[in-house]
Amino acid sequence: MTFSIHGLAVARGIAIGRAVLVASSRVDVAHYFIEPGQVEQEIERVKRGRDAVVDELHRLQQTISQLGPKDAPHELRALLDVHLMLLQDEEMVGGVKHWIRDRLYNAEWALTTQLEVVARQFDEMEDEYLRERKADLEQITEKVLRAMQGQSTTSVLPVVVARKTATAELQLEDTDTPLVLIAHEISPSDMLQFKQGLFAGFVTDVGGKTSHTAIVARSMDIPAVVGARTASQLVRQDDWVIIDGNAGVVIVDPSPIILAEYQYKQRQLELERSRLARLLKTPAVTLDGEKVELLANIEMPEDALGAMKAGAAGVGLFRSEFLFMGRHGRLPDEDEQYRAYRRAVEGMGGLPVTIRTVDIGADKPMDSTVIEGSHLNPALGLRAIRWSLADPAMFLTQLRAILRAAAHGPVKMLIPMLAHLSEIRQTVALVEQARAELQREGASFGSVTLGAMIEIPAAALMLKTFLKHFDYLSLGTNDLIQYTLAIDRADESVAHLYDPLHPAVLRLVSDTIAECRAQGKEVSVCGEMAGDVAMTRLLLGLGLRSFSMHPAQILAVKQEVLRADAGKLTPWARQVLEADEPASVMGAL
Repeated sequence: MTFSIHGLAVARGIAIGRAVLVASSRVDVAHYFIEPGQVEQEIERVKRGRDAVVDELHRLQQTISQLGPKDAPHELRALLDVHLMLLQDEEMVGGVKHWIRDRLYNAEWALTTQLEVVARQFDEMEDEYLRERKADLEQITEKVLRAMQGQSTTSVLPVVVARKTATAELQLEDTDTPLVLIAHEISPSDMLQFKQGLFAGFVTDVGGKTSHTAIVARSMDIPAVVGARTASQLVRQDDWVIIDGNAGVVIVDPSPIILAEYQYKQRQLELERSRLARLLKTPAVTLDGEKVELLANIEMPEDALGAMKAGAAGVGLFRSEFLFMGRHGRLPDEDEQYRAYRRAVEGMGGLPVTIRTVDIGADKPMDSTVIEGSHLNPALGLRAIRWSLADPAMFLTQLRAILRAAAHGPVKMLIPMLAHLSEIRQTVALVEQARAELQREGASFGSVTLGAMIEIPAAALMLKTFLKHFDYLSLGTNDLIQYTLAIDRADESVAHLYDPLHPAVLRLVSDTIAECRAQGKEVSVCGEMAGDVAMTRLLLGLGLRSFSMHPAQILAVKQEVLRADAGKLTPWARQVLEADEPASVMGAL
């Protein structure tokens, strides 16, 4: 039966495919297809992981047998018996083999897929005790995954997941069938799997329009809906799903008529992309002759190719933190970082590359095993430059690598989340120290222009101080809105309050642009406002001439620039800025 789920539209486009449900787990799970000749090898990998967990449970049983009832209660002994039973369950074992043999899923993917199938059956059980055994199943599956990855399988607290689902009727499909990912949440490091083109789109229960997962989805130009609340509870493994990234709607088990309608919409979107592609070589100049710089935001060095193909005038934001994620605490050394930054610089063929120093924290944990809840509010905690300054040796390593990469092309260095003069002074001193060290060692390095992100209201209110120390400023509007309005940008429950047109936000943006222009300093916007075509004319009217966005959005923004008369937009932008309700004035354009 066809039904729809509503969420937040975060990445435009339409995806149609089979649902792949991801089990809740703190273990990173790779998703890829294997060759037929690797089937038995993958099955053996699962068997070895399961056997390792079985051995551990047997050892625990032996230890418990030597303890008294007070130290080892009956419930604990019973729990171990249940876990051993689940590990040897024929349906679980047979299902994993099915996904490997018939679908050519890799071992980890097959295991988590079968977990979802069996977990749904537990949800359907009338007996409350049996229903609750799903948490045990998820826990032992996570232990097997850890064993397969060579990690410790030390027992963890049971994972409690309250979801009401239905059993799935699975049908075999060719591996060419498009796949869409359905999950409670997806970490930024997990999002990198989309770079391989395996999934056509994704849906999550949680998240906001400017959560980092949504940002990365836009950068990869894949349809996505977040904040769908019940999606992972209602969608079954292998269901046909339509993701309408324009409307924020997920349609499950579509009828032939609905499917045909969305296939038509897909073709229309492709035609629109083709029309925009004609603007690729056209200079970004307004009707009254104002030149506008359209830059690209990238996550990995390989993204430089996509930026060049999209006609970017350079990279306005290289999010270096993606080099640090998903490494289980092993930070990249100087040479590894240098090679990555160099690839990005050389990939841009002489165009400028802005490398932001690592911005770890909040919705961008370094590892999915890090529990951000250990801090009361991670968005206000040890993140970005605060984290870097707390570990000067790590920070110096990154600064040295960036300076060395600057020997291969024009590089700008961007510092995130500054708010205090003491932080500015420490940062500038460490940059000088890194430069002096390289000079003493006779190492090859280049000069960089140093910039700061304006993403905290305190920074926007002390612009004159910032401009004494930095060559340029870049407005990180995602965090600026979050901190100005006290809205967690990853929380769908307050997403309706996240407003880039709030008068306070617009005032901070306008003042930053105006002060930089008055002092002859460069200023850009690298947040989501830059890639939102609904905001392009307003930002032009406020005096912005440098926009940095996801490569997929460059041509659409360029089209707005080509149609705009910046001179005529200035008085209108002033009216928007002074209005109590800017959105109403925006509609009068």
